[in-house]
Amino acid sequence: MKLKPDQLAQHLQRDLRPVYLISGDEPFQSDMACRQIREAAQAQGYSEREQFHVDGGFDWEQLQASASNLSLFAEKKLMELRLPAGKSPGAPGGKALTAWVEADNRDTLLLISMGKLDKKQQQAKWFKALDKAGAIIQIWPVEAAQMPGWIQARMQARGMQPDPAAVQLLAERLEGNLLAADQELEKLRLLCGEGAVDAEQVEAAVSDSARFDVFALVDAALLGETQRMLRIFNGLRGEGLEPVLVLWALTREIRSLSGMAWLIAQGESLEQALSQYRIWNKRKAPVSAGLRRHSVRRWQGMLYQAAAIERVIKGRAAGAPWDELVQLGLKMAGVNLLPRKPA
Repeated sequence: MKLKPDQLAQHLQRDLRPVYLISGDEPFQSDMACRQIREAAQAQGYSEREQFHVDGGFDWEQLQASASNLSLFAEKKLMELRLPAGKSPGAPGGKALTAWVEADNRDTLLLISMGKLDKKQQQAKWFKALDKAGAIIQIWPVEAAQMPGWIQARMQARGMQPDPAAVQLLAERLEGNLLAADQELEKLRLLCGEGAVDAEQVEAAVSDSARFDVFALVDAALLGETQRMLRIFNGLRGEGLEPVLVLWALTREIRSLSGMAWLIAQGESLEQALSQYRIWNKRKAPVSAGLRRHSVRRWQGMLYQAAAIERVIKGRAAGAPWDELVQLGLKMAGVNLLPRKPA
């Protein structure tokens, strides 16, 4: 049984499955889902709690042994199994999880949290067994376009009624950092109380806690969102990110779009080019926007510009790395830049 994160609370009011798998790389939402399940289990008599952290020497046999060993003072037990990001159960773990599902563990609830699962893992026997017996909640990052809705829902749950300008300002300041966002919303509730909240109150109370990554920067440039792109540049620079990592992300994308633009110039359709480069659905909009904006010649010109920026970063040519990177980002976004005057 697959559940979306926003369906979990309602599900827990009706039912409690014997096993839950929380999968994803967004820590705030993953922790919140685990907390909801933990609280629901406690309310239904799962008074004993035991945690297992999977490392290189983890003994999977202790999972079933623990399920069979209830405390004299507890009627039911909650077992939490935590796998670090990037680690899968493997063959021994998959066998142990399948056996756990098949065993009679009616007084035990198993809560598993792990990183994002790939397609191969989702085809494994253990995953299908968990899906059939319990519930699987896959966590995805909240994208920039979804951030206003997420903020509004979290504020309304706290009894606040923000106006659209307040929501937009919060989305800009808190994008990409849900933990900081939730903390700021709680601070805002304490300062402003419940009821109406406007942009002026937000401006006075909420710090700029946005955290960005180079992939958000690339998509903002391709979509032509210059103001957001410049904010991300400033955020990355303020966080101390090395310019070479930003250049890597931009160059990687430019090289890919240069190849797709060449295919289109040879007569292939946009969809065919996207398919050949295996552009997943979530990224088709920014990539398509970039391909419609620039020709293959312009994308190739940007590759030469990226090579020149690399020399600047390595100290082999004069210039300020971050300024050069911003110029490249603006060109990707379609901003017409005036040619530099010779010194």
